[in-house]
Amino acid sequence: MLDLLPTIRPGVRLGPARRFPVSQARIDQFADCTEDHQWIHVDPSRARNESPTRGTIAHGYLTLSFLVAAHQAAGIFPQEAAQVLNYGLDKVRFLAPVPSGAELSFDIEVLDIDAKSTGLLLRTRSTICLAEDGTTVAVAEALFLVQRS
Repeated sequence: MLDLLPTIRPGVRLGPARRFPVSQARIDQFADCTEDHQWIHVDPSRARNESPTRGTIAHGYLTLSFLVAAHQAAGIFPQEAAQVLNYGLDKVRFLAPVPSGAELSFDIEVLDIDAKSTGLLLRTRSTICLAEDGTTVAVAEALFLVQRS
């Protein structure tokens, strides 16, 4: 079963394969989808006047929502897999705000690969940074179940 991930082993690090823009429009769309309309996210005027960041910031869960796409862009998931299932998250921490207009990059480290009867359980750690200055905004361990076709 491990032959399904021939180049992916614990300790392998994959740098940013692409950047993810976090525009105000994207933040507003996420707020609409999740019904989380806190002013710190969706009211640029109020945020400019009242927020310590002097502008709106992305939702933490919006930041996390790019995890799967970042893993796909990094080439972690094999094309010959029947499917890759999001299996969960561990040890998620939000360390700094993501200002509207920023771009995110993901540094992904493979922590563990465990053979299961239904496939391979892949555990990774993603360090999510502002692409502009390298500030770490979040760290999350993600679990993916990779199934053979």
